[in-house]
Amino acid sequence: MGSIKMCHMMLFFAVLSAVLAVTFGDNSTDSYWLLRIKSELVDPVGVLANWSSRTNICSWNGLVCSDDQLHIIGLSLSGSGLSGSISPEFSHLTSLQTLDLSLNAFAGSIPHELGLLQNLRELLLYSNYLSGKIPTEICLLKKLQVLRIGDNMLAGEITPSIGNLKELRVLGLAYCQLNGSIPAEIGNLKNLKFLDLQKNSLSSVIPEEIQGCVELQNFAASNNKLEGEIPASMGNLKSLQILNLANNSLSGSIPIELGGLSNLKYLNLLGNRLSGMIPSELNQLDQLQKLDLSSNNLSGTINFLNTQLKSLEVLALSDNLLTDSIPGNFCTSSSSLRQIFLAQNKLSGTFPLELLNCSSIQQLDLSDNRFEGVLPPELEKLENLTDLLLNNNSFSGKLPPEIGNMSSLETLYLFDNMITGNIPVELGKLQKLSSIYLYDNQLSGSIPRELTNCSSLSEIDFFGNHFMGSIPATIGKLRNLVFLQLRQNDLSGPIPPSLGYCKKLHTLTLADNKLSGSLPPTFRFLSELHLFSLYNNSFEGPLPESLFLLKKLGIINFSHNRFSGSILPLLGSDFLTLLDLTNNSFSGPIPSRLAMSKNLTRLRLAHNLLTGNISSEFGQLKELKFLDLSFNNFTGEVAPELSNCKKLEHVLLNNNQFIGMIPSWLGGLQKLGELDLSFNFFHGTVPAALGNCSILLKLSLNDNSLSGEIPPEMGNLTSLNVLDLQRNNLSGQIPSTFQQCKKLYELRLSENMLTGSIPSELGTLTELQVILDLSRNLFSGEIPSSLGNLMKLESLNISFNQLQGEVPSSLGKLTSLHLLDLSNNHLRGQLPSTFSEFPLSSFMLNDKLCGPPLESCSEYAGQEKRRLSNTAVAGIIVAIVFTSTLICLVLLYIMVRIWCTWRKVMILSSDGGGTEHNIEEEKWDYGDEKKRKGEYWKVNTMALVPSQEKQNLSSPTCIFQLKMDSETMETTMV
Repeated sequence: MGSIKMCHMMLFFAVLSAVLAVTFGDNSTDSYWLLRIKSELVDPVGVLANWSSRTNICSWNGLVCSDDQLHIIGLSLSGSGLSGSISPEFSHLTSLQTLDLSLNAFAGSIPHELGLLQNLRELLLYSNYLSGKIPTEICLLKKLQVLRIGDNMLAGEITPSIGNLKELRVLGLAYCQLNGSIPAEIGNLKNLKFLDLQKNSLSSVIPEEIQGCVELQNFAASNNKLEGEIPASMGNLKSLQILNLANNSLSGSIPIELGGLSNLKYLNLLGNRLSGMIPSELNQLDQLQKLDLSSNNLSGTINFLNTQLKSLEVLALSDNLLTDSIPGNFCTSSSSLRQIFLAQNKLSGTFPLELLNCSSIQQLDLSDNRFEGVLPPELEKLENLTDLLLNNNSFSGKLPPEIGNMSSLETLYLFDNMITGNIPVELGKLQKLSSIYLYDNQLSGSIPRELTNCSSLSEIDFFGNHFMGSIPATIGKLRNLVFLQLRQNDLSGPIPPSLGYCKKLHTLTLADNKLSGSLPPTFRFLSELHLFSLYNNSFEGPLPESLFLLKKLGIINFSHNRFSGSILPLLGSDFLTLLDLTNNSFSGPIPSRLAMSKNLTRLRLAHNLLTGNISSEFGQLKELKFLDLSFNNFTGEVAPELSNCKKLEHVLLNNNQFIGMIPSWLGGLQKLGELDLSFNFFHGTVPAALGNCSILLKLSLNDNSLSGEIPPEMGNLTSLNVLDLQRNNLSGQIPSTFQQCKKLYELRLSENMLTGSIPSELGTLTELQVILDLSRNLFSGEIPSSLGNLMKLESLNISFNQLQGEVPSSLGKLTSLHLLDLSNNHLRGQLPSTFSEFPLSSFMLNDKLCGPPLESCSEYAGQEKRRLSNTAVAGIIVAIVFTSTLICLVLLYIMVRIWCTWRKVMILSSDGGGTEHNIEEEKWDYGDEKKRKGEYWKVNTMALVPSQEKQNLSSPTCIFQLKMDSETMETTMV
């Protein structure tokens, strides 16, 4: 209701303006409003200069008066350079029939008040900077026939009330930001002939009601987001001449009803999701001039095409799933075909000779198919051909010399085939030839001098062939040459000086050849050169100082040559983005002039003889991403100004003579992915700040003099793939935080002074693959069984430590292991059976390991058992001998004592005590009575020696008294 009231008010003001105009009797009202409009506009070129009250309004620029000179009926200021906003005051020009403000710089929204211009027939506001929504009040303009407001920044949906403009013939809403669907009410526009909705964000389906636009001749809705199937009802639009639905998301098959559009001249359905076969009904479109069905999912053959399409000039079926060969009736002598695009299908067979009947062909693209065989000499029949694209097929054989007779040829693409032999010298006759791409073939021989007669040549690409010999000395004749690619051939000799006269040269790539010598001084004339690539050759000597004059150089790759001297001649351009001089003999310091290349992203100077240090000027290279100064003779500390290069992703300073501590500011390089400081003289600790480089993939600090513990912050490097800290003086334990580095596939900590046990958390690093090296440290304790989880591991080295205990059986599951070293520890027990394939050296110098490839554990146990039995037997024998000897001595002693006692008793108890006995008794009777009775010889006394006083009383037959005195006897028994 509010919009209706607004419209009524607008009509009221329009009537009031008309009354005022009649009252004054002239066009003074229009002039008043126009001057107000002028005052609000910016007119830089003075188009409105004669809009003045002092002149007749009908003479003002851009105005058209009515026949009676009383009213302005037309205002056309297209392309006048005006800016500002479109004034609502235009609504007072009620007699206006045409308002054309197109091709200017108007901004802001379209005023709602334009809906008051009830006499308006044409409203042209296209190609400005208008924004906002399309005002619905425009749909009140009942007499409107042309509405073109495209090429602006208009947004929102197309209002359904557009269907009220029954007189509309042209509706142009292209190149805006409109969304939503195409309203079904569009079908009410019975007089509509031109409907342009291209380049918006319209979605949903094409409404069936479109068939109501029976006068429609041009329907363009390309580059939107339309989906669903193409309505079969579109076959009722018999007046349709142009149908462009390209680059949407339309699906399904192509409706056969489109074959009934007998007036259709242009059908473009490229870039959708159409499938199925191309309907043969399209052969009925005898007025069709251009057919583009490229970039869909169409299948089947192209037999649908026959000689009925005599008006067809352009056929584009590229990027589909079409198969089989090209039919024999594809071309006739009466054909109008000028362009045939069949690239990126699955077409096969030999080169289709049928195409030779199409003498009118100017462009032929059969690239990216499955054609094979030799190229026919009859190609020369295509005398009007300007572009021949046969690349990415399987053509073989030699290039036919007859190609040299195709005098109109401008583009020859034969790359990525299997063509052999030489380049025919006849190609030198192609005076119009601009581009020749023969790369990725098997061509050989030399590059013919005759080719340099093709004075129009601007692009030459012979990459990846077998050309040999020298670059033609006459190559300087190609004054239009912009692109020269001769990389990866067998060319030799020096660069001809005449090449320096190809002053338009933008790209020069001579890499991967056998070229030698120095660079010619004529290169100073290559003022347009941007890409200069000479890597993998044998160039030598210092660079010409005149190269400093090449101010547009952006990419330089001279790596893997023998250049020497200073790199200064290559630093004349401020546009340098890539400089790669790896593996040469450049010497001296890096010139400070390098800092002028503010756009430098990659600097690679590795493997040279450069000296000095990293100067503070490096901090000005704010765009630097890749810095490789490895394998040089740089000294000093790393300049702190390098911390300003926040975009650094790769920093390679290894194999130099840098000193000092590793800078902690490296942790502020948040984009750092690779840091290699190995083989230098850095000392101190590993900075904990490196843990802030959260996307770091490779960290190599090996072969320095670093000390202290490994900071636990290393566990924050969760993206890390490679960590190499070997050959330093690091101490302490491996931080348990390493378990957070789940993406590690290479971990090297060998030759340090690390202590403690091997953390079981290392077993959670299941991506470890290349190596886990903990050798030559001071690790103790047992090998954690969790290491058996490292199923991808190929190399494990924990040798030269102080590890104890058994080898966990879980390690036997490491089936990917190729290298294993457990030697020089204190391990014992049985090895896992899967270790039998490793050499003995993998297990040497441990305590008691057994099992293949070592001795079997049963033999080992048997040997131990045998060694214990021999010892026991020896002990037993000694014990038996000692015990037996002792027993014998005791028994012998008892027997002797019994025998001696018995003898004594026998003598003393003999009858009568004869004379002899008395005499003996008298001899010895000088003691008391008890002694005379011989009581010392009682057996139970266990005395071994009798009293000194009674020795002579003993029997002379006792073995202990045979010529021995008591002292000798005691000594013997002791």
